[in-house]
Amino acid sequence: MRTVLVTGLGGAGRTVVAAATALAAARGGERTLFLSADPGEVLGAPVRGGVETPEPVAESLWAARIEPAADFRAEFLSLQERCGAALDLLGAARLEEEELTELPGSEEFALLRALAHAARGDWDRIVLDLPPLRRAIALLALPEQLRRYLRRLLPRERQAARALRPVLAQLAGVPMPAQRLYETAERWDAELAAVQAVVDHPATAVRLVAEPGPAAADALRSARLGLALQGPAPDMVVANRVLPAETPDAWLAGLIAQQHKHLAELRTEYGTVCELPHLGRDPRGLDDLTLLAPSDDALLAPGPGWTVEDRRSEDGGADGGFIVWRLPLPGAVKEELTLVRRGGELLVTAGPFRRIAPLPAALRRCTVAGAGLVDGELTVRFAPDPGLWPLGR
Repeated sequence: MRTVLVTGLGGAGRTVVAAATALAAARGGERTLFLSADPGEVLGAPVRGGVETPEPVAESLWAARIEPAADFRAEFLSLQERCGAALDLLGAARLEEEELTELPGSEEFALLRALAHAARGDWDRIVLDLPPLRRAIALLALPEQLRRYLRRLLPRERQAARALRPVLAQLAGVPMPAQRLYETAERWDAELAAVQAVVDHPATAVRLVAEPGPAAADALRSARLGLALQGPAPDMVVANRVLPAETPDAWLAGLIAQQHKHLAELRTEYGTVCELPHLGRDPRGLDDLTLLAPSDDALLAPGPGWTVEDRRSEDGGADGGFIVWRLPLPGAVKEELTLVRRGGELLVTAGPFRRIAPLPAALRRCTVAGAGLVDGELTVRFAPDPGLWPLGR
């Protein structure tokens, strides 16, 4: 199964490109599911089916509408039910479904849950319409971040103390955390792990959509940096709403010249760029989407993942016995990079983005001996303790 996550600049036509991508895959013979919070207009008719019951749109193509408000109400009521005993102890009045209004961030959680649910289905391709770039990158980082919070707040190695809670409750005179607290944390961790597995899978890629213009190059460069830290790597840059090369209209000619200038810059930085024409109208329906199907000729070279290499030789070697951790970053990155070692984690900050990465077990007994950015790759050198076994043994 291949998963394509479509994002881009706000107003650049992400949903249209995502729908066209799904339609092209379906017409190529793949069983395809298109997920979006608002797919109705581009498909030509409202989509009412949810991720549990997707609606057939065309041959081999199904679509599902993600409804953050309904998802939030269902999750909140479920949590309220699980925490019923604690709420009753506090004398809290429970909320009814009719009075619940979704909170900021509900859409991100709904998208993640929909992706995890869809990944369990029998699909050849899933196309997910993501929010704009910054929000999309934060969303992709969310599963790993939340799992880290759960590990810190409710570490598994301390769950053996659950058997002592009744005794501790009698000694302290107050109720101790219920069994359901740990069960809920375990369920959340399992759900987040399922989403993270989809995001980290080699068959998952991000498709970047931009309308050529002054803001596109800087925004895409920043997005590549964020995706390098959070993953997955972009597989295509789509230049949407490209105007015809020639026109007798002088005013329109100036806009065309600006577009093609920035298209040339995108090609210089990314190589081949998929160009989709401006239809002269808002795309509606499957016929318009057929005209906007991205070509796979514009696929970018796949980027390597975060890897650890044991470059030590028996005699110390030219690397002086260091273990090297390679973190690929875009070659054009000029933002200042900082690294902070905190216990078994490495905090990497690049521009406005940050990732706290758990260190492999073999590196937790090492010290950071140095780091540098060379050819778009952040290389961190660790000095191992004497007697540390080589990686993989």
